[in-house]
Amino acid sequence: MRKILTGLLLSLLCTGFGYAQQLTNISVHDPVMIKQDSLYYIFCTGRGIAMWSSPDRIHWKAEKRVFDTAPQWAVDAIRGFDNHIWAPDISYYKGLYYLYYAVSAFGKNTSCIGLATNITLHTNDINYKWVDHGKIIQSVPGQNNWNAIDPNLIVDKNGTPYLAFGSFWEGLKIIKLNEDRLSVAEGLDNLPTIASRKKDTTIKGNLPAVDGNPVDAGGNAIEAPFIYRRHQYFYLFASIDYCCRGPKSTYKMIVGRSKNVTGPYLDDKGEPMAKGGGTLVLAGDKNWYGVGHNAVCNFDGTDYLIFHGYDAADRGISKLRIEKLKWVNGWPVVAAPATE
Repeated sequence: MRKILTGLLLSLLCTGFGYAQQLTNISVHDPVMIKQDSLYYIFCTGRGIAMWSSPDRIHWKAEKRVFDTAPQWAVDAIRGFDNHIWAPDISYYKGLYYLYYAVSAFGKNTSCIGLATNITLHTNDINYKWVDHGKIIQSVPGQNNWNAIDPNLIVDKNGTPYLAFGSFWEGLKIIKLNEDRLSVAEGLDNLPTIASRKKDTTIKGNLPAVDGNPVDAGGNAIEAPFIYRRHQYFYLFASIDYCCRGPKSTYKMIVGRSKNVTGPYLDDKGEPMAKGGGTLVLAGDKNWYGVGHNAVCNFDGTDYLIFHGYDAADRGISKLRIEKLKWVNGWPVVAAPATE
């Protein structure tokens, strides 16, 4: 009874004294997080790009979506595009917040990565306004054997910006950006593959599709690159196997590291991620069917793994997960079991 009364009291306090319209246990997909002043912000897949804010990373308020209407360039590029935007990536540089995002036709590499910027994330600021810069990179079926989705910005040791991206097909790619981060600085031919599930690269063609996955995408089930720099290494996190299937989701996260942003990325056994390597970071269990599409953030000196998991206690609905990371012999380890 004491627990019930305590829960009711907390609920009343949170509703009536400062947490109005704020929720816990929120449903998100492909989350990234950043902090401005005393507020944390999440951007994630959703119509117009979903956005949430929180003072404590526990209670979340749904903010107005980034795009009320679909960007016209995306409508023109993707037949049938309805403003459902995937896998945003948020960063800050010289007074601007950079929000890369993906538009695509499911199961095809008819895809583009776009960019919007804002001088503030505080929606009550009179200067709050997203400026869309349009298409940064595009993949076209029959022309490119990679998929222009799941962007992630990373800066090398000299301050040069790069964009990692990719899903299925040949795997994860990386490309140099111009200094202003508004456009690519190199050609699209022969982009390096930094991670793949294809172990034998001498075999021509893509891995065959499995489990009813779209034939065009093939069976190279890797996506969602996120590169995090720590000390002398760049750590490439990626998600493998299958998302978006509720109780049948098999998503899990792997990692490799390199002293160069463009790789090669090796796992803890020295196997290259470009040839099927990757050290397991976290997989599903009896409480979470699958976990993946992560970001890594440092807040107040602590590293956090930000990701979504398919909740076994709630019909496999995708939920926000935040876990502390510790580093053991130079490798990231979830500080506590994801079930705690």
